[in-house]
Amino acid sequence: MSLKRTLESEVMEGIDEAATYDDMDHSTVNRQFVDDLLAFHEPTEEVFDIGTGTARIPIELCRRREDLRVVAVDLSVEMLDVARLNVEVAQLMDQIQLDRVDAKATDYEAARFETVISNSLLHHLPKPDIAVREAIRLTSANGHLFFRDLMRPNSDRDVERLVATYAKDESDHVQQLFHDSLHAALTLDEMREIVCRHGFADTTVQASSDRHWTWATMK
Repeated sequence: MSLKRTLESEVMEGIDEAATYDDMDHSTVNRQFVDDLLAFHEPTEEVFDIGTGTARIPIELCRRREDLRVVAVDLSVEMLDVARLNVEVAQLMDQIQLDRVDAKATDYEAARFETVISNSLLHHLPKPDIAVREAIRLTSANGHLFFRDLMRPNSDRDVERLVATYAKDESDHVQQLFHDSLHAALTLDEMREIVCRHGFADTTVQASSDRHWTWATMK
C-alpha cells in the first residue's frame, strides 16, 4: 500500500518561514534544475516561473542568459519580499519581474509565454491539476513546459531515509519541513495522470532523481 498524500500549507507565510526557506541550501538542486532546463530547451523569449519562492531559480537562469527576461510569481508576500532582496543583490532587476499572483488563476493573456517553468510548487496545492491547466493556457503554441517537484515515496521508512540523506545537517525545523513536503508530494503515477488528462503523453513525466519527478514537454 502506497503512502497516503498528506497536505501541507499552500502558502508559506511569515517572514521567519520565508527566511528559513531561503537559508536552506538549495544551490545544487537549483543549478541542476537550470542545467536540465537548458539541456531540454533554450528559451529565446519571456520565461514564466510559477511559484518562484525566493527567486533563486530565475536568478540562476538569468546569470547564465543575460538576454532573458523572467516573470516570476508567488502568492506569499513574505517570499516575494525575500525574492526582491535577492534579485536586487544579484543586480537583475531589469531581467526579473516579481508579481504576487495565484498560479491557479492568473490574469495574464493566454499563450503569452514561450517557456513556463515551475520548481517545487505542486506539492503545496490541494488540487495541482488547476495550476497545470493554467500553465498550459499561458504557454504559446509550440512553447515548452518544464516542471519539477518532489516525488512522494512509497513508505514512511523511505521518507525518513530521504530526510536522513539530504537534510541530516539541517535544523530539526528544516528536517520537519522536508518530511512534510515529501508526504505532500505527488507520486510519479499521479503526475502522469494529470498530464494525460490535458492531452500529454505519460512518458513526458519521468523520475529525475530518487526524490524528484520532472515533466518536460512541448505544447
